[in-house]
Amino acid sequence: LSQATTAPPKKKPDPVTSETVVIWGLRLWQVIGIFAIFVLAVIITLCCIFKCRIPRTRKEIEARYAQRQAAKNYADKLDTVPPLNELTEIPGAQPTEEKKEEEVPTVSGKVDKEKGKKDSKDSKKKDGEK
Repeated sequence: LSQATTAPPKKKPDPVTSETVVIWGLRLWQVIGIFAIFVLAVIITLCCIFKCRIPRTRKEIEARYAQRQAAKNYADKLDTVPPLNELTEIPGAQPTEEKKEEEVPTVSGKVDKEKGKKDSKDSKKKDGEK
């Protein structure tokens, strides 16, 4: 059988409470609070980055479904449209080469073009006077 000893009984460890120092001198409630704030920040960040809000009503769910279907139909119809360079030319429209000659890309180009016309008129008048 076991022998009785005169040594004092072993000391029980202190119970873990909210004031127990856990790590780096922080108490248990502080560690739990920091962890909870971190988890909450991660959740909020993910919800801001991804639109993961759960629709609250059946009406919202049906509206989102209809929106997705409309977008899908629109995308399907866009796939059937031929590329712009394959479309036929508009009847009565000027050929593209003539348009390029008439178009002036900048305001300074327009001013230079107008001055060129005025100069040519002035030179005609001067030629007539001589």
